Amino acid sequence: MSEMLDIRSLSVKVNGKLILKNINLKIKEGEIHALLGPNASGKSSLAYAIMGLTDYEITHGEILFKGTNITHLPIEERVKLGIALAFQNPPAIKNVKLSLLLKRISKEKPATLPSFLKELSVTSSFLEREINVGFSGGEKKISELLQILCLKPQFVILDEIDSGLDIINLNKLMKIIQERLIDNGVSILAITHRGDILQFLNPDLTHVMLNGEIVCSARDWRKPWETIVRCGYEKCEECKERELLTD
Repeated sequence: MSEMLDIRSLSVKVNGKLILKNINLKIKEGEIHALLGPNASGKSSLAYAIMGLTDYEITHGEILFKGTNITHLPIEERVKLGIALAFQNPPAIKNVKLSLLLKRISKEKPATLPSFLKELSVTSSFLEREINVGFSGGEKKISELLQILCLKPQFVILDEIDSGLDIINLNKLMKIIQERLIDNGVSILAITHRGDILQFLNPDLTHVMLNGEIVCSARDWRKPWETIVRCGYEKCEECKERELLTD
């Protein structure tokens, strides 16, 4: 398999503060990677840097997507190349219906949209609501997933897609992710600080991030996760030099 995403020695600042330090990460076509870490460890910042948000200043290193250097490409160009991000906390957009956005970005005919809703057990009236205005946490996740499905990307970042969801709705979302993304060979980087999503995704590689650095990677997600559950992320701090969690 060829490499989909190749991050090389990436360091990133926000408002003059260094928040990502020498990140190296390679994700091949069709691979699923998970990124664990406590709050404020830099997980979402890595997602935003990959996506090209302007507040995230790359001070060192580069990002390659399918061999193309995208380090300084604007967001819209990255989307055209096939990169998509499901935001953890997407903004509300008043006076714009979700249906209008989906039709604008869809690479499929609009007639296929209700099938997504049916699979997610959402009524068609959901499409006629203003984007994320008054949405529950679960509805925001559904909105984000619908947008991703319409874009038909090659690489998707799921930023805490599991947060705020009960097990029933998580099951529904993961079924769609499996059938619509994973089964179609889409590469995924799933960011989380919970373990719920890991058993659904069964990632090829699981990474742990602390203080803006990836401190270990494991092929079996249970290895780092069970240590974190048992001892907390403090154990990862101790393992940082001893590399006890590294395959």
